[in-house]
Amino acid sequence: MELQQLRYVLAVAEKRNFTRAAEQCFVVQSALSHQIKALEQELGVPLFARTSRRVELTDAGAAFLPAARASLEAAERAAADAAATVGQIRGPLTIGVIPTVTAIDIPAALGEFHRAHPAVSIALRNGGSDELVTAIRAGEVDIAVLGLPDATTPHRVRFIELARERLVAVLAADHRLSGRRRLRLRDLADETFADFPAGTQGRAQSDRAFDAAELRREVTFESMSTDLILDLVKQGLAVALLPPAFVPSNPNLVQVPVSDGPTRVEYLAWSDFDPAPAAVAFLDALHSQMASNRLKSQPIPMRPSSWESDAQARTLSRR
Repeated sequence: MELQQLRYVLAVAEKRNFTRAAEQCFVVQSALSHQIKALEQELGVPLFARTSRRVELTDAGAAFLPAARASLEAAERAAADAAATVGQIRGPLTIGVIPTVTAIDIPAALGEFHRAHPAVSIALRNGGSDELVTAIRAGEVDIAVLGLPDATTPHRVRFIELARERLVAVLAADHRLSGRRRLRLRDLADETFADFPAGTQGRAQSDRAFDAAELRREVTFESMSTDLILDLVKQGLAVALLPPAFVPSNPNLVQVPVSDGPTRVEYLAWSDFDPAPAAVAFLDALHSQMASNRLKSQPIPMRPSSWESDAQARTLSRR
């Protein structure tokens, strides 16, 4: 059994097509088919059921996939660990980001990191904070930027607090409240809102603030896209509560502070189990970027032996 055979099996399982799997693996279809057939003969079971029109995993194939995937990941990690001993950082790195990252300049950090470590393959994964924390714990994401309501912290992952900020009301320029210098939640309670989907942490921070004020509000429009939320506000269809850094300079939009509005805390989170060299190197790059931006920060702990428990999470900056 060879690693390349495992790669071919995973590609066919993903594409459900030998031709597209061969294209993904940059090999001719006949070579890929031959290698999979040889593996099936070695195992003594068919991994795929083939017809002229479709390819499906057999029960044996479905049982084979998890260990095959883990074997490839272990081989990649072994190569990355060996290279790291001589200062070469390589291997995959998956970074999770919420729709409203404000504390870190992700593109700038990626640019700096890629120039320093071009052998690292980087994948970005968008999602809500809960989804990304689950992915970190499952080993599917190495590092993620999260946004949570005040007094809520990530569970069962390592993390540091990056920043905290009070959300602002975002209104259309011709909205009746757009001329106010400051608002309270009760001023907005009768408005139609655009917000993140119910059940997400991006939504929870505003829901909790209204509940604490014993106010009800109507959320008519739900979206994970801040661009869409802002477009709805521009059209006068709704108002929103968003981080101030995400409100663009636009003559059709106005942001107004809300004195009792929700507070959002942004965290950097990563795996608490044997992080890969690429993940450790990226944490180092993030700290360098923040230090160069003159944030009043403490160093991000770079080695597993110095990482703190969740209860001892340290603050990089407060805004």
